[in-house]
Amino acid sequence: MDVAIKKIKKRSNLRVMPGFNLSLGFTLFYLGLIVLIPLSAVFLKTFTMTWPAFWDAVTSDRVMASYRLTFGASLLAALINVFFGGVVAWVLVRYRFPGKKIIDALVDLPFALPTAVAGIALTALYATNGWIGRYLDMIGIKVAFTPLGVLVALTFIGLPFVVRTVQPVLEDVERELEEAAASLGAHPLQTFSRVIFPTIAPALLTGFALSFARATGEYGSVIFIAGNMPMVSEITPLFIVTKLEQYDYAGATAIAVVMLAVSFTLLLAINALQSWSRKRNQAGRGL
Repeated sequence: MDVAIKKIKKRSNLRVMPGFNLSLGFTLFYLGLIVLIPLSAVFLKTFTMTWPAFWDAVTSDRVMASYRLTFGASLLAALINVFFGGVVAWVLVRYRFPGKKIIDALVDLPFALPTAVAGIALTALYATNGWIGRYLDMIGIKVAFTPLGVLVALTFIGLPFVVRTVQPVLEDVERELEEAAASLGAHPLQTFSRVIFPTIAPALLTGFALSFARATGEYGSVIFIAGNMPMVSEITPLFIVTKLEQYDYAGATAIAVVMLAVSFTLLLAINALQSWSRKRNQAGRGL
């Protein structure tokens, strides 16, 4: 009996991955090499500037205009993707129709498509002589080479993050809960708002955060359709590249530090809201 127990314990100690200490050490080393060291270099280069020089670099009128466009368009694009991405995920999970697999594969197209190709394609579509842009121009709407074009590009590249985050959560939603709500007299809107939405809300927040984070740093798909006009349609990543081309490395890293700080603060707030929503949902279910 003792021999059998020893064999079971010996087998339980066998792991596919190495022990915790070695795994944790490798994890910290890899994250430090890939993430922390590059970010530290950005801060160290910025610290070579004096405070007045740093403040002038990050608060000039042109830079402030790029902040407003970058963060404002990213926020709006993420909100648009939360709504329409949720609808796309719902359709892909809850309905069967011809061509469903093709549409499901098309959702991942912004992931696989090079960003420069996406920018050129969007510009060709929404320019005043493009397939879509020519009709929009007839009613006075100009997309290409305007801030609206930036919004279109950021919405395009952020959609898959919401769909792929919400889709598996919807698939795991128990249909019995919806049937129970319907049997108690709840109409579809009440069932969605009180049963389904609280379940997928954390996933929607995660998709929003991922979409927003991707949009704030997007460059390739935006520069072609934006027009890059200073004070009008110039995004912050492009301004950083412009600083680098002028060999103003400290100025470029200073703007990058501000973007990093703002993005990290917003993501931290979103993650805190997501955690609160998840705990509230679990408390409501009595978990």
